[in-house]
Amino acid sequence: MANSIALFKTYIDLLDEVYRQAAKSSVLDMSGALVTAGANANEIVIPKYSMDGLADYKRNSGYVLGDVSLTYENVTYNYDRGRKFNVDAMDNAESAGIAFGSLSSKFIRDRVVPEMDAFRFASYAGTENILTSGDSETLTDGVDILTSLTNATNAMDEEEVNETGRILFITPTLLTKAKSVDTSKSKEILDRFSSIVMVPQKRFYTGIDLLDGTSENELAGGFKKAVGAKNINYLIIEPSATMQYTKHTVSKVFSPEENQMSDGWAFVYRAYGLCDVYENKTAGIYLSRAAV
Repeated sequence: MANSIALFKTYIDLLDEVYRQAAKSSVLDMSGALVTAGANANEIVIPKYSMDGLADYKRNSGYVLGDVSLTYENVTYNYDRGRKFNVDAMDNAESAGIAFGSLSSKFIRDRVVPEMDAFRFASYAGTENILTSGDSETLTDGVDILTSLTNATNAMDEEEVNETGRILFITPTLLTKAKSVDTSKSKEILDRFSSIVMVPQKRFYTGIDLLDGTSENELAGGFKKAVGAKNINYLIIEPSATMQYTKHTVSKVFSPEENQMSDGWAFVYRAYGLCDVYENKTAGIYLSRAAV
């Protein structure tokens, strides 16, 4: 039996790769080297820097002593979701392993990743004091989109946001329209971004509701657009402005003999992590929201 369970666990290492390839927001993930575990299981420790500016140099006394500090802040995970699912028992453990590999990767690609993207983008869009184009912005053609993007980059430039690392998250429809404009004009503006990521509209809202999976109308789980939320046209994010750290865990594998609920292999998946914005770097995010 131990060999069979070991076979199933070989698929677990592959799940992170499925996530990285499918998630539109994965480019914002923090390096694990910058994160340490907190005192509690649901906390991580994030480094924060602060320093004084220049002061007058005096010929007699020389330099004015300044203060620079590196502190660590405990931050609590704000995303914690999970599911348990079964694969019926099979005569051949290898066949069951293949079934699990297919099922788990499809689950992450089709259910987990869209929700995580939607949660993250809605969280960033809902952060106070970020840069925005206003309450709403109707972008009907490529010229409108390029004009909006120009205004956005100008606003970030004025706030001295790092120019070299900005990522443009935009719907495929709007990006196609922007690229349809005269090549030199669209290229000049779009080249201002270090990368461009297309985000499907159905995971790109200013607010979402996470369904609990137990209430009468929420048994299927997942998420939906929140009442009063609007579609996002695009988000521009400078990665150092965000705190995004996620763990993905198929925490346990139960054999049919151990599974008390059914005659099958039971797999438990849990996704938990952090999605937030540094309070002194809100200018590193620019939001354009649609009218609806």
